Amino acid sequence: MINFSDIEDAFFFVGSESYGLHTAILNTETGVLYYRSEISDLDEIDELLDWEQCVSIPHKNELGLGRELVFEFIETNLPDDDERIRQIFRKRGAYGNFKYLLESKGLLQRWFDFENQQTKEVFRKWCQENGIAIAE
Repeated sequence: MINFSDIEDAFFFVGSESYGLHTAILNTETGVLYYRSEISDLDEIDELLDWEQCVSIPHKNELGLGRELVFEFIETNLPDDDERIRQIFRKRGAYGNFKYLLESKGLLQRWFDFENQQTKEVFRKWCQENGIAIAE
Protein backbone atom coordinates (compact mmCIF):
# COMPACT_ATOMS: atom_id res chain seq x y z
CA MET A 1 0.00 0.00 0.00
CA ILE A 2 1.31 3.45 -0.90
CA ASN A 3 0.40 6.79 0.64
CA PHE A 4 -1.84 8.75 -1.68
CA SER A 5 0.21 11.89 -1.11
CA ASP A 6 3.39 10.10 -2.31
CA ILE A 7 1.86 8.84 -5.52
CA GLU A 8 0.09 12.17 -6.03
CA ASP A 9 3.47 13.94 -5.74
CA ALA A 10 4.79 11.65 -8.48
CA PHE A 11 1.77 12.48 -10.64
CA PHE A 12 2.38 16.22 -10.17
CA PHE A 13 6.08 15.72 -10.98
CA VAL A 14 5.23 14.01 -14.27
CA GLY A 15 2.68 16.69 -15.17
CA SER A 16 4.84 19.64 -14.17
CA GLU A 17 6.58 19.70 -17.56
CA SER A 18 5.58 18.99 -21.13
CA TYR A 19 4.67 15.41 -21.93
CA GLY A 20 7.68 13.08 -21.85
CA LEU A 21 10.12 15.33 -20.00
CA HIS A 22 9.48 13.84 -16.56
CA THR A 23 8.89 10.18 -15.79
CA ALA A 24 7.85 8.43 -12.60
CA ILE A 25 7.64 4.66 -12.22
CA LEU A 26 5.89 2.89 -9.35
CA ASN A 27 6.91 -0.59 -8.30
CA THR A 28 3.48 -1.90 -7.30
CA GLU A 29 4.96 -4.68 -5.17
CA THR A 30 7.27 -2.54 -3.03
CA GLY A 31 5.55 0.87 -3.31
CA VAL A 32 8.86 2.48 -4.30
CA LEU A 33 8.72 5.35 -6.77
CA TYR A 34 11.53 6.03 -9.24
CA TYR A 35 12.00 9.33 -11.05
CA ARG A 36 13.69 10.51 -14.25
CA SER A 37 13.92 13.93 -15.84
CA GLU A 38 15.05 14.68 -19.37
CA ILE A 39 15.88 18.26 -18.36
CA SER A 40 18.07 17.60 -15.31
CA ASP A 41 20.48 14.99 -13.96
CA LEU A 42 17.71 13.16 -12.09
CA ASP A 43 17.67 9.49 -13.08
CA GLU A 44 16.66 6.92 -10.48
CA ILE A 45 15.22 4.39 -12.92
CA ASP A 46 17.31 1.27 -12.86
CA GLU A 47 17.25 -0.70 -16.09
CA LEU A 48 17.23 -3.85 -13.95
CA LEU A 49 13.78 -3.12 -12.52
CA ASP A 50 11.29 -5.94 -12.76
CA TRP A 51 9.02 -4.15 -15.24
CA GLU A 52 6.26 -6.73 -14.67
CA GLN A 53 5.79 -5.16 -11.22
CA CYS A 54 5.95 -1.55 -12.43
CA VAL A 55 3.51 1.00 -13.74
CA SER A 56 4.34 4.33 -15.30
CA ILE A 57 2.62 7.29 -13.66
CA PRO A 58 0.58 9.08 -16.34
CA HIS A 59 0.90 12.68 -17.46
CA LYS A 60 -2.16 14.78 -16.63
CA ASN A 61 -2.96 15.12 -20.33
CA GLU A 62 -3.28 11.33 -20.61
CA LEU A 63 -6.13 11.51 -18.09
CA GLY A 64 -7.99 14.40 -19.71
CA LEU A 65 -6.78 16.89 -17.12
CA GLY A 66 -5.35 19.45 -19.53
CA ARG A 67 -7.45 21.47 -21.95
CA GLU A 68 -10.36 19.07 -21.59
CA LEU A 69 -10.69 20.11 -17.96
CA VAL A 70 -10.59 23.80 -18.90
CA PHE A 71 -13.49 23.38 -21.30
CA GLU A 72 -15.45 21.35 -18.80
CA PHE A 73 -15.04 24.22 -16.34
CA ILE A 74 -16.05 26.95 -18.77
CA GLU A 75 -19.12 24.99 -19.89
CA THR A 76 -20.60 25.60 -16.46
CA ASN A 77 -18.88 28.79 -15.32
CA LEU A 78 -18.24 30.86 -18.47
CA PRO A 79 -20.42 29.51 -21.28
CA ASP A 80 -20.63 32.91 -23.00
CA ASP A 81 -16.82 33.08 -23.20
CA ASP A 82 -16.34 29.69 -24.86
CA GLU A 83 -15.06 31.02 -28.20
CA ARG A 84 -12.82 33.61 -26.50
CA ILE A 85 -11.21 30.89 -24.39
CA ARG A 86 -10.79 28.63 -27.40
CA GLN A 87 -8.90 31.50 -29.06
CA ILE A 88 -6.70 31.83 -25.96
CA PHE A 89 -5.77 28.14 -26.21
CA ARG A 90 -4.65 28.49 -29.82
CA LYS A 91 -1.64 30.57 -28.74
CA ARG A 92 1.39 30.29 -26.48
CA GLY A 93 0.91 31.20 -22.84
CA ALA A 94 -2.65 29.91 -22.86
CA TYR A 95 -2.89 28.87 -19.22
CA GLY A 96 -1.47 32.17 -17.98
CA ASN A 97 -3.92 34.11 -20.13
CA PHE A 98 -6.78 31.85 -19.08
CA LYS A 99 -5.97 32.40 -15.41
CA TYR A 100 -5.72 36.15 -15.98
CA LEU A 101 -9.22 36.10 -17.51
CA LEU A 102 -10.55 34.07 -14.59
CA GLU A 103 -8.99 36.48 -12.11
CA SER A 104 -10.61 39.44 -13.87
CA LYS A 105 -14.00 37.71 -13.48
CA GLY A 106 -13.44 36.67 -9.87
CA LEU A 107 -13.34 32.96 -10.77
CA LEU A 108 -9.72 32.05 -10.23
CA GLN A 109 -10.20 30.38 -6.84
CA ARG A 110 -13.24 28.50 -8.18
CA TRP A 111 -11.03 27.20 -11.03
CA PHE A 112 -8.29 26.10 -8.60
CA ASP A 113 -10.85 24.30 -6.42
CA PHE A 114 -12.45 22.61 -9.46
CA GLU A 115 -9.09 21.60 -10.93
CA ASN A 116 -7.89 20.18 -7.61
CA GLN A 117 -11.09 18.22 -6.98
CA GLN A 118 -11.26 16.80 -10.50
CA THR A 119 -7.56 15.91 -10.51
CA LYS A 120 -7.85 13.98 -7.25
CA GLU A 121 -10.98 12.13 -8.41
CA VAL A 122 -9.56 11.17 -11.80
CA PHE A 123 -6.19 10.15 -10.38
CA ARG A 124 -7.79 8.05 -7.61
CA LYS A 125 -9.85 6.29 -10.29
CA TRP A 126 -6.68 5.66 -12.31
CA CYS A 127 -5.02 4.15 -9.22
CA GLN A 128 -8.03 1.88 -8.65
CA GLU A 129 -8.11 0.79 -12.32
CA ASN A 130 -4.40 -0.07 -12.12
CA GLY A 131 -4.72 -2.07 -8.91
CA ILE A 132 -2.73 0.41 -6.84
CA ALA A 133 -3.73 0.19 -3.19
CA ILE A 134 -3.54 3.62 -1.63
CA ALA A 135 -3.65 4.77 1.97
CA GLU A 136 -4.62 8.22 3.12
